[in-house]
Formats: sequence, structure tokens, C-alpha cells
Amino acid sequence: MPQHAPHRPICRDCDGFAAVAITTGTRHRDGSRVTVRVACPACQGAGTTPLRSAVSAGGRA
Repeated sequence: MPQHAPHRPICRDCDGFAAVAITTGTRHRDGSRVTVRVACPACQGAGTTPLRSAVSAGGRA
């Protein structure tokens, strides 16, 4: 039987992969690579978008 997870809206810009590590091409003295962590600018690294509040179906009063 399938398990159900709570619905969390995934960011459409990063598709849920909110942060990546990019190598700069250089290495530390111990031989490990220098990396830069970059977060999605749309969701600020959360991977999800905030739930939208209810929108009223009327014009301005």
C-alpha cells in the first residue's frame, strides 16, 4: 500500500534542489576541492514555495 506524504509545493525554479555546491577548480593544501555553496534565489534555499493565502474573488470596494 503506498504511503502518503504531506503535500509541500516544490519550488518551480530549482525543482526542489535548493542548494548546490560548485567547485571553483582550485584545491586546498590538503588536496580537497574549494567549493562554493549557492542557494536558489527564488526560494532562498528552502526548496519549497510558501503556501498562498486565500484570494478573495471580488474587486476593490
